[in-house]
Amino acid sequence: MADYSKSWKEILDRFRIYVAVEKRLAENTVEAYMRDVERLATYCSALDRPIAPTRVTTQTINEFMAHLFDRGLEPRSQARILSSLRSLFGFMMLTDRIETSPIDDIESPKVGQHLPDVLTVAEVDSIIEAIDPTTKLGVRNRAIIEMMYSCGLRVTELVELRFEDIDFDENLVRVVGKGNKQRFVPLGVMARQRLEAYLTYRKQTEVADRKSASVVFLNRRGSKLTRVMIFTLVRQAVAAAGIDKTVSPHSFRHSFATHLLVGGADIRQVQVLLGHSDITTTEIYTHLDFDHLRRTVEDHLNI
Repeated sequence: MADYSKSWKEILDRFRIYVAVEKRLAENTVEAYMRDVERLATYCSALDRPIAPTRVTTQTINEFMAHLFDRGLEPRSQARILSSLRSLFGFMMLTDRIETSPIDDIESPKVGQHLPDVLTVAEVDSIIEAIDPTTKLGVRNRAIIEMMYSCGLRVTELVELRFEDIDFDENLVRVVGKGNKQRFVPLGVMARQRLEAYLTYRKQTEVADRKSASVVFLNRRGSKLTRVMIFTLVRQAVAAAGIDKTVSPHSFRHSFATHLLVGGADIRQVQVLLGHSDITTTEIYTHLDFDHLRRTVEDHLNI
């Protein structure tokens, strides 16, 4: 069994280098890929008759997916794991370790579309206003939520934002998204005001290390924020505002896109602003009830 574990480790180590260096995927994406493929490696290595990575068949994958189903894994998670495995076996074909992929004839589980709740502009404002503006962390947190909403940033894009990415002269923000793809989004008046208010305190923050020196948003110890920290501060602000919706950091990006389309923006413009490589990803927003959303937004804005 040790030999099989060793062969899996060799493949996975090389796969990690491939997705991180050659594919240039973000660190969080790489880790997600590795968690998924390691589940298959663990499964194959623990069988009564262990299976080497080059000996995995379609039947092996089907039995593995049945194993995940028995453990209660949701269809969305199953589909994600299959996607990661397609990348793994695609890499193995690319490097001549196998001739065909055992994933080719396997369909992903049907996953219903799920979008987070849409926040109205008034709800976004109330969440921001619920944060204490008299503290350094409060000023920072207001700027964070405003940037996620006004610029449609993903959590990773926010925590990785650097000073050189912000052009105050042109009121633009350069965003480095998935696969290191860059896009430029406008820096709105309110976002600029909240960001400048935070930067006054940021200049006084003692930076923990050289890597954090150019990072815009820091924690109280002077280091780069983590995704967990962003989720926590959002949850606290939503609770303080008394918003009775399921709200995550992604809700602000989702609301950003929705409000643009409700306001009449072209879907291709929204695609560019969100950094979607495929417009079909953006098109999920076209299935929303825009008449209802428009009335809701207008009611809160007193239009």
